[in-house]
Amino acid sequence: MRVLRLRKDDFYVPILRLLDSLGGSASIEEMEQRLVEEFAFKDADLAIVHEKSGAPIIPNKIAWSRSYLKQANLVANERRGVWVLTEQGRNALSYGEEAVRERVSSAMRVYNARRKAVAEAATLEEASPEELLSDDVGGPEQPVEWREQLLTALKKMEPSSFERLCQRLLRESGFVKVEVTGKSGDGGIDGVGVLRMNLISFQVLFQCKRYAGAVSSPTVRDFRGAMQGRADKGLIITTGNFTSDARREATRDGAPAIDLVDGELLCQLLLERRLGVVVREVRTEEVSLDETFLASI
Repeated sequence: MRVLRLRKDDFYVPILRLLDSLGGSASIEEMEQRLVEEFAFKDADLAIVHEKSGAPIIPNKIAWSRSYLKQANLVANERRGVWVLTEQGRNALSYGEEAVRERVSSAMRVYNARRKAVAEAATLEEASPEELLSDDVGGPEQPVEWREQLLTALKKMEPSSFERLCQRLLRESGFVKVEVTGKSGDGGIDGVGVLRMNLISFQVLFQCKRYAGAVSSPTVRDFRGAMQGRADKGLIITTGNFTSDARREATRDGAPAIDLVDGELLCQLLLERRLGVVVREVRTEEVSLDETFLASI
């Protein structure tokens, strides 16, 4: 199967190229949607998940590719959810695919060697706590691993518990009067809330789906039909992802817009609001020589 044969490095140059075409930056959602279109992935491809974690394979490989490119200083994500093409990344576009792959491989060899050295030093009690806990030592695996663990935990939750979590998330995000209805036969509507923005308020209906695969366009269409005349906007939250047709349907011209929150964005929102995750900040220090001072002594 084509999806299972995909390698992380298949996405390296396409990611750099699409960031360049979008003006040097892109959100995770934009990036995934463009790559899905470029590789012509079908809905069935997007629904394939890892057997152990249940995480969708394609978004997972794209996430790893971003992390590896970051390790090679070809991309950066200084702002959460937004990835930026670095000057080195822009220059790398002229090198060719093999040169980009080799640069990333070289960066990962350096990273793995350093990680091994720190682990060995820890065994000999030579490594400092800062070295053991620094973000660099955690490397590109860290941001992917916790998301997979969180998504696995979310998928194991009872439907009512997941709905309450989404309710809490919406409250923490500025919604007021958030109610979980969960009525059967109500077009998949799980709740309603009011999003207050300064002097303006919007009535929003939401749907919560603990999916392992991809939410398809008929689900979005049915949800829009159920919300017709009852709300200003709609919101679908899922632990999975959305097919390209579902994303197009959500923003179809002439129809009420529906916002989509997939598993990766859901994890990011929960992280930012510290819901279901614990974040421990670690101080790191970078030491360099002050040659001017030493020369003046």
